[in-house]
Amino acid sequence: MDADAFHAQVVDQYSRHINPALAKLMNFAGFGVEMRGEGCYLYDHEGRAFLDCLGSYGVFALGHRHPKVVEAVIAQLGRLPMSGKVFFNPRQAELATRLSEVSPNGLEFTFFSNSGAESVEAALKFAKGATGRSKIIATEGGYHGKTIGGLSVTGREKYRKKFGPLMPGAEFVPFPSAPSSPLAGEEVRGVLSDSETSSNRRGVAWSEILDAIDSDTAAVIIETVQGEGGIHLAAPGSLAAIRARTREVGALMILDEVQTGMGRTGRLFGCDHEGIEPDIMTLAKALGGGVMPIGATLFTESVGTAIFGENPLMHTSTFGGNPLACAAGIATLDVIQDEGLCERATIMGDRMMAGLRDMQSRHSDLVSEVRGIGLMIGVEFSMDEVGELVIAQMTKRGVIAAYTLNNPRVIRIEPPLIISEAQVDEAVRVFEEAVVETGELLAMLA
Repeated sequence: MDADAFHAQVVDQYSRHINPALAKLMNFAGFGVEMRGEGCYLYDHEGRAFLDCLGSYGVFALGHRHPKVVEAVIAQLGRLPMSGKVFFNPRQAELATRLSEVSPNGLEFTFFSNSGAESVEAALKFAKGATGRSKIIATEGGYHGKTIGGLSVTGREKYRKKFGPLMPGAEFVPFPSAPSSPLAGEEVRGVLSDSETSSNRRGVAWSEILDAIDSDTAAVIIETVQGEGGIHLAAPGSLAAIRARTREVGALMILDEVQTGMGRTGRLFGCDHEGIEPDIMTLAKALGGGVMPIGATLFTESVGTAIFGENPLMHTSTFGGNPLACAAGIATLDVIQDEGLCERATIMGDRMMAGLRDMQSRHSDLVSEVRGIGLMIGVEFSMDEVGELVIAQMTKRGVIAAYTLNNPRVIRIEPPLIISEAQVDEAVRVFEEAVVETGELLAMLA
């Protein structure tokens, strides 16, 4: 079957058996069929190579098919792929131990699942069970998954309204965004005053989120960097203030590190930049090394005792913590440490943001801001629809990116942490070419 016929067959199968509307949208946008991945590149059905600056929304921190992770998974596949669920699972025990050693102080225990949404579900459930309360504070623009619980605390009505009533007790407050994001590698410093507010949630007053945390609150769930919300960094000092307030009223702090975990921001976890110690932390995406799906909910001893003390089977997962996924997670931690990927994320992030900001200075009519930390970067446009056009032009030139779900004006850039200087420069060059062509198209339509 030739390439065109193969593409048509896959599109037809999507239309008939997966999602007709999605198939129509993807086909209209000209997307091909992914066939294989290697390092920082994806290859389509025609053999074209695409520099992957999306990384499956942060999954491919180690790139595609990192040999050490693949080797670990193949070795485990030859012994025991799935757990029998009766005996002790040594791979699960090893990964939980490793996570306790590298995570913020107090997070001694881990419940394993299969995705970020599942890790959030467990976190919400644990917070309610441990406190006996039902109120959950979440942030506008936040994203925590599309299961009922995760959707209930996801801060965009567009995704919630069709599925109500959702989990009761969720209350939304503005995300305490920094007025501008520091360069990757810059120390985060300074404190905002309550008067520093804006309509787009940049530098919002902390008082609103702090006042919402009261004696009825089970937990605050918050990202250290809002990913789907448009790559907004939490303002310096805001997470520490939230941590102090939750302790004051006996509420828990849940940090959602599903996107920011595993070196993405230049530290192993986003909260490491300011030394925040939450009660519960969620991980997924990059933890599986881009080879296996895995989710993890880390929690303190007090939370664990409250949930599992009387019934050790209070929360379970058939596939969570399976040997294959845990083998991938162990190898991932080894690779991040051995290859210095946290430090590399800072260096390459500095380079990429410098290049993008230089590009912005030449196209300020279309590009309003470049922000981020490490290799978690957002480019915001001054008009709606521009992001979609730029993404199409980038794809045409062999670079993959995507806009953020809760803010389509923002293109996210989350390449593998193994990206080279030459690949960073290529991505920036293609981005500017795409912006230029988009500007020309808009001028023709004006």
